[in-house]
Amino acid sequence: MEGQIWFLPRSLQLSSFQAYKLRVTHLYQLKQHSILVSVGEDEEGINPLVKVWNLEKRDGGNPLCTRIFPAIPGNKPTVVSCLTVHENLNFMAIGFADGSVVLTKGDITRDRHSKTQILHEGSFPVTGLAFRQSGKTTHLFVVTTENIQSYMLSVKDYPHLELDTHGCGLRCSSLSDPSQDLQFIVAGNECVYLYQPDERGPCFAFEGQKLIVHWYRGYLIVVSKDRKTSPKSEFTGNEAQNSDKQVLNIYDLCNKFIAYSSIFDDIVDVLAEWGSLYVLTRDGKIHVLQEKDTQTKLEASKSDLKNLFEMAINLAKSHHLDSDGLSEIFRQYGDHLYNKGNHDGAIQQYIRTIGKLEPSYVIRKFLDAQRIHNLTAYLQTLHLQSLANADHTTLLLNCYTKLKDSSKLEEFIKTSESEVRFDVETAIKVLRQAGYYSHAVYLAEKHAHHEWYLKIQLEDIKNYQEALRYIGKLPFDQAESNMKRYGKILMHHVPNETTELLKILCTDYRPLGDNEGPGMLEGKKANSEEFIPVFANNSRELKAFLEHMTEVQADSPQGVYDTLLELRLQNWAHEQDEQVKEKLHNEALTLLKSGRFRTVFDKALVLCQMHNFKDGVLYLYEQGKLFQQIMHYHMQNEQYKKVIEVCELYGDQEACLWEQALGYFARKEEDCKEYIAAVLKHIENKNLMPPLLVVQTLAHNSTATLSVIKDYLVNKLQKQSRQIEQDEQRIKKYREETTRIRQEIEELKASPKIFQKTKCSICTSALELPSVHFLCGHSFHQHCFESYSESDSECPTCMPENRKVMDMIRAQEQKRDLHDQFQHQVR
Repeated sequence: MEGQIWFLPRSLQLSSFQAYKLRVTHLYQLKQHSILVSVGEDEEGINPLVKVWNLEKRDGGNPLCTRIFPAIPGNKPTVVSCLTVHENLNFMAIGFADGSVVLTKGDITRDRHSKTQILHEGSFPVTGLAFRQSGKTTHLFVVTTENIQSYMLSVKDYPHLELDTHGCGLRCSSLSDPSQDLQFIVAGNECVYLYQPDERGPCFAFEGQKLIVHWYRGYLIVVSKDRKTSPKSEFTGNEAQNSDKQVLNIYDLCNKFIAYSSIFDDIVDVLAEWGSLYVLTRDGKIHVLQEKDTQTKLEASKSDLKNLFEMAINLAKSHHLDSDGLSEIFRQYGDHLYNKGNHDGAIQQYIRTIGKLEPSYVIRKFLDAQRIHNLTAYLQTLHLQSLANADHTTLLLNCYTKLKDSSKLEEFIKTSESEVRFDVETAIKVLRQAGYYSHAVYLAEKHAHHEWYLKIQLEDIKNYQEALRYIGKLPFDQAESNMKRYGKILMHHVPNETTELLKILCTDYRPLGDNEGPGMLEGKKANSEEFIPVFANNSRELKAFLEHMTEVQADSPQGVYDTLLELRLQNWAHEQDEQVKEKLHNEALTLLKSGRFRTVFDKALVLCQMHNFKDGVLYLYEQGKLFQQIMHYHMQNEQYKKVIEVCELYGDQEACLWEQALGYFARKEEDCKEYIAAVLKHIENKNLMPPLLVVQTLAHNSTATLSVIKDYLVNKLQKQSRQIEQDEQRIKKYREETTRIRQEIEELKASPKIFQKTKCSICTSALELPSVHFLCGHSFHQHCFESYSESDSECPTCMPENRKVMDMIRAQEQKRDLHDQFQHQVR
């Protein structure tokens, strides 16, 4: 009343400064800024002044006053009734007793940056103002004694809306926090109304004449006069009194209960600061109200409210208690109901603890067989929230199978792909154990657990056709691995279809139903050799498979050809029907001649020998140029003609064949004269053996008589006689020649040589000078000699003959030193 503003810190050390000369009537302290706005008077009369103080800056020890302006809306003097400032410092509203409202827009701390205008005019005193900011929209609530209006300040011309046709007294309105959606609270004498900027919200019936209304941390604080018997006061003695006492009630609107109620004598105001409420009474006392912590509240509500757990739960939610705390309440409530025997109710509470309470706590309680449907409900919810592990899935499926609840079971396993909330493999195992094969197969197929699908189809249901069809739909890699794993079983039961699938798999595999149109991917091929073991004991199918592979894929692995050859040889060996045997014989030989066994020659040879396939053995010997083996083969089988044939065919490539043939026939006991004669004839023609060796060969271990080789020896001796005669004639000729040449040499040395040739030996024309003469008796024109002779010292006519002789002499000279060759020839 003396124009001072007082500061009371938490330490309660008071301080003040002189703000106005006469008195201070209104104060508004901003929450987020150290800005204080005051209204007061500096001189007598109705001329209220607005001052804006910056509490952080000082001016001679006092806070700095950044702005002063008169509050009067027009030229009519009137009293300020209420004041409010927007937290963003861009709006200030002042209400007056004559019903007008002045709005200051712009920076309220400076004159230059703001402008003031009259927002509202009316005939009823303004009793309350409140700004509401929602996103970028700003509203101003204006309440008078007779009505309530809301102005939209973020739009030009400030459109307004009348919300109600009754008002309230001073200090009987407030703005709630976001938990109540920033609603404007107006307390009439019968009810408390809540308003949105465009409509009326809920209404609460609180009796008594309302004096003060505040909003604090989700609580509504109401001070009212109550003429009825009031609750006993904590501060004014314990006897209840029937008098005009003031009642302070603190309401929790969310959970709809009274959090606190007490009687006071004469309340000046209720202030909220430092996390507590301070009640200032007219007798100069301050009472402090401190809120209990959440845990204490919960304990109180649980014990006092006789298991009104719902109340406790709502209370916990409104205080934003974390989920751990909430689930603990649900657990206690569940335990309470369980102990009472209300199992259905208990499971509902336990379900609300999912995610926080260890599931085994609940499962153990309900494993009693009588409560299996409760347990099922709990496990279902656990799966729905994707918190179940493999054990829970096992348990749930076992519950379904125990309850024989096929429809629930189907519903559980037939959830859509995106909603699977259990371990599929575990589910398949459990269903298989319980004998629900069709369900297990459904799950395995839907979730592409191919191994399980095939395992159940083949081992449990024994539906081999279906398993084979399924393999045909799989991607290549899986189809290949499953055929290797299950091929033998399938081959045993459905050989033809299995063989067909294998043919496709090894040539150009594409999963069934995989229609990618003309631009299909290049099909993959499996290695046909790897599938041969699948056909154990199914040689007919194996043969069909291998023959197909060799037809369509010429570059099949070697193992395919080896196995096919073995199969053909086996069939040939065991066949009784001559015609069929002939056909099989030709097939085997054709395969051998296909040129596929060059790299595995030995293997093919062993196969042919094992099955005593003569033609094949001989063909392979021939391919391998094993002529001696061919000969020995015929010798073993005593096929004399064949021996001679071999010699004739291959004797040129391997000369010793004839010698071996001779030795072979010589050792035979039977009369082989004609064969020996044929061999000897060839040996004689080709001069393959010395006669002495022939005689020795036939002399040892032989039954052959001299008559066999008489012709051969006679021929030999005749040839040699002829040779001797020829040689003797040649010796005689050479001797005569030598004598003649010696005489010629003597003559040349001792007597002169007279050249009487008249013709040139080259051109046969008459000789003319100059001419050239040689001692051999040949004469030449000089120009003929020069043009024909290769050297000046040799006669062109005699030179070819002389050269032959010289070459022979030279060769002899060289051979004289070739000891090795000589020794070799001697040997």
